Amino acid sequence: MPDVPTEHPAPPGTKISPAGLPPDPSIGLRADQVAERRRAGQTNDLPSRTSRSYAEIVRSNTLTFFNAMFGSLAVVMLAVAPPQDAIFGLIVLANTAVGIVQEIRAKWTLDRLAVLGQARPRVVRDGVLGEVDRADVVLDDVVDLSVGDQVVVDGAVLVADGLEVDESLLTGESDPVAKQVGDPLSSGSFVVAGSGRGVATRVGRSAYAARLVDEASSFTLAGSRLRADLDRFLRAITWVLVPTAVLLMSSQLLRSGLGVRPAIAAGIAGTITMVPEGLILLTSIAFAVGVVRLGRRRVLVQELAAVEGLARTDVLCIDKTGTLTDPRLSVVGVESSDPAAPVAQALAALAAAEHHPNLSLVAIAEAYPQDPGWVVREQVGFSSARGWSGAWFDDQGGWVLGGADRLLDPDLPLAVRAEELAGTGQRVLALARTGQPPPTRSGALPTGLVPSALVVLDQPLRPDAAATLRYFAEQQVAVKVISGDATATVGAVAARLGIPGAEHPVDARDLPTDPEALADVLEARSVFARVDPATKRTMVLALRSRGHDVAMTGDGVNDVLALKSADLGIAMGSGAGATRAVAQVVLLDSRFADLPAVLAEGRRVLANIERVANLFLTKTVYATVLAILVGVLGLPFPFLSRQLTLLSTLTIGIPGFVLALEPRDERFRPGFVSRVLRFAVPAGLVAAAATFVSFAVTRAEPASTLVQDRTAATITLTIIGLWVVTIIARPLNAWGVTMVAGMAGLFGLSLSLPITRTFFALDPAGWFDTGEAIAAAVGGVAALELGWWLARRWTPRWPWRHPGRRQAPAADPGTGLLTRTDPPGGHR
Repeated sequence: MPDVPTEHPAPPGTKISPAGLPPDPSIGLRADQVAERRRAGQTNDLPSRTSRSYAEIVRSNTLTFFNAMFGSLAVVMLAVAPPQDAIFGLIVLANTAVGIVQEIRAKWTLDRLAVLGQARPRVVRDGVLGEVDRADVVLDDVVDLSVGDQVVVDGAVLVADGLEVDESLLTGESDPVAKQVGDPLSSGSFVVAGSGRGVATRVGRSAYAARLVDEASSFTLAGSRLRADLDRFLRAITWVLVPTAVLLMSSQLLRSGLGVRPAIAAGIAGTITMVPEGLILLTSIAFAVGVVRLGRRRVLVQELAAVEGLARTDVLCIDKTGTLTDPRLSVVGVESSDPAAPVAQALAALAAAEHHPNLSLVAIAEAYPQDPGWVVREQVGFSSARGWSGAWFDDQGGWVLGGADRLLDPDLPLAVRAEELAGTGQRVLALARTGQPPPTRSGALPTGLVPSALVVLDQPLRPDAAATLRYFAEQQVAVKVISGDATATVGAVAARLGIPGAEHPVDARDLPTDPEALADVLEARSVFARVDPATKRTMVLALRSRGHDVAMTGDGVNDVLALKSADLGIAMGSGAGATRAVAQVVLLDSRFADLPAVLAEGRRVLANIERVANLFLTKTVYATVLAILVGVLGLPFPFLSRQLTLLSTLTIGIPGFVLALEPRDERFRPGFVSRVLRFAVPAGLVAAAATFVSFAVTRAEPASTLVQDRTAATITLTIIGLWVVTIIARPLNAWGVTMVAGMAGLFGLSLSLPITRTFFALDPAGWFDTGEAIAAAVGGVAALELGWWLARRWTPRWPWRHPGRRQAPAADPGTGLLTRTDPPGGHR
C-alpha cells in the first residue's frame, strides 16, 4: 500500500480510494507518493480527444472495403494481363499514403494546439499549489477547485467554501448542486460558484465521465451529415455495381469475341471504373488540410466534423462580455445613495472576501486594493444563475453586490439612475446592505436589502467587433446576442455595433416558456439580456428546432450548457476550462476577429468536397452506363485498364486533388445530394453517350483495329472529362486554367511519345478514327454547355433555408435573418 498521511481522518460520507485516508488538503501528497502512484499506473492518462493514434490512422486508411476490392482485382489482373494493366493498384497505394500523411500532419497540429488549449488543473503537493497537465493528476491528489474549473477526476470534497457544481452534462439536471465536505465529485461536472478542494478517488478510464465519453469523443467523421450523404451514394453505387459487374464480366467472356484472359481483364477494367475510390480519401484530406490551416491561425478543432459544422452555420449566438467587448473591466464611477455607508470599505471587503473573483470583482479589487480587515462570517460566491454575491461580516453585517435590476426595486430613484447609466453601454452593479442572515435556500435573494451605491464598470468594445459582425451579415449568418447583463447595457452595446434589432432588446426573464412561442421570438429578435445559463441552452435548442445550424461562442462557465447544446460550440482560449473542454472549436488567441476565417475555411472545405463529389460521381455514372451498353450489346469493353488509369488520373485524380484544396469563397447551401445528382447524372450520361458513339463508329470501320477503337474512345472521354473539370471549376481562375491546360498537355504527350503510346496501348495513327473521336467529343462538349446554360437560366432563386423549415414571407427588421438570396456561384 502506498504511504499516505493518516493524521486527517476522512470526513463523514467521504469515499476514499483504496490507497488509504485522504491527505491533508493544505499539504497534499509528497513527491515520493506521487512517484509511487505513477509507477503503479494510477494516473489520469486518457486518450487524446483531438486525434487518433498512429496505428488507428494507418488502419483506417488502409483496411477499407475499396482497398480490399482493388487489391484483390489487381492480383487477378497481374495473372491475366500485362503488369501495366494493374497499375491502378499502385495508384490506390499512393492515395492511401497521401491520406495517411495528411492525417498525421493534422494530428501533429492538433496535438500541439491541444496542449495550449487544454485546461490545467491545480493540485496541492508538498504544501504548494501548482498547475499540472490533466494526465499528471494521480490517485489521492488534492485538487483545487474554483469557478469555471471542470472536475477532471472523480473524487470527494475535502474543503467547501460556497462550492456549487453543475452536473448537467452528466445528469441532465441544470440546477447547481451545493457541495459540502464529504460529498462526491464527478468528472465532467464544473464549478459555477464558490471554491473548494477535493481528493481524487478514481482517475483515468475508471472515472465516471471517461467511461461515458471514451468512444464518443474520438477524432472521427462520425455524426457528420456530409459523411451520411456520401455513405448514401456509396450504398447506392454498391447495389448497382454488383449486377452491372456480373453483366459486364459474363458479356466479355461469352459474347465479346475476346479470349478468356483479355475478357477477364476487360471486365475488371469496367468494374474498377464504376467505383469512386478517391472520393472518401479526398474528403478526408480536405478536412485534414482544413484542420491544419485553422491550426496555423491558432484555432484548435477538437472534432473533425466541426469543420463541416463551421460551413453549415447560419445562426451565431454570441455573448457580449469577452466577445463584443474586451473581457477586462474597470471601475469608472461609484454613486452613493447613502452618505453614511462605508461604501469604499465594503467594496474592498467584498473583493477581499472572494477567493476566486469574477471580472467585476477583479475590477473592484484593482480600484479598492486596501483590505479593511473585516472578519468574514459567511460568504456566498457569485453565480450566473443567482446574479449576485455577498458576504456577512462579524461587526458590519451583510453586504450584497449584484446587477442593479436584480437587487433594486424598479421604482426607486437609484434604479432609474442605474437604467440611465446602463443605456450608455456600461455595466452597472448595485451595492446593498442587510441586517438579515444569509438566505437558506440556494439562489434566493437576501431579505432586508438597503441600497447603498451604484458601481459603474466600463467595458470597451473590441476594435474588430464591428467589422466581424459586418462579415457575418454579408455571409447571411444571423447574429444573436445572448448576454447575462442588464437589458439597457446589452442593447446599447449592440446598437453601437450596428446589430439589427438592437433598439428592441429582450429581457430573457420575460420570454415565453412554450417552445414554439420561444422560437418565434428568437426568429424575430436579435438581442437578449438577463439570460441565465439554463435559458441560454433553451434558446439554442429552440433555434435548432426551426432547422437552424447554430454556433455558440462563449468564454464563461455560464456558457457551458449552451455550447454543449449548439451544433457547434466555440470557446475562447482565455475562457474557463469547462468551456474549452466542451467546445468543438477553441480560439486560442481569444480573438472574435478570427471567426470569419474559421467560417470561411469550413465553407471552403464543403464547397470543394461538393465539386470533388461531382467529379467522381460523373465518372461512376458514365462507367456504369458504358458497362451496361457493352454488356447488353456484347461488345468488347472500350478501354484497357491502363488507359482508364491514365484517363482517371488526368480527368479525375489530379484535378480532384487540386479542387479539394483550392481556396473558395462560397456560401453553404443545403441540398448537397440533389445538387450532385443533378450535375453528375446528366454529365455522366453525355460522357457515356459520346464515348460509346465514338467507339461504335470506329468499331464499324473494317480497317480499324481494337487498339485504334479503344484509342478513339480514350480521346473522346478524356476531352469530355477535362471539359467537365472546367465546368466544375468555374469561375475559372489562373490555377484552374493552368490545371486543365496541363492535363491536356500531358494527354497530348501520352499520344505523341512512342514510349507512352506503347505503355498505354494507344494508336492514334488512324486519322479518320481520331477525327471521329474528336467530333464525338465536340458533340458531347456542346451538350454539356447547353445543359449548363439551361441550368443557369432556369434555376429558380431559391430561398435561403433548410429543407423542412417553414419560410417566413418577409424578414422582420430585427431578425438579422435573410429569407432570400441570389444563388451563389458554382454549378446548380
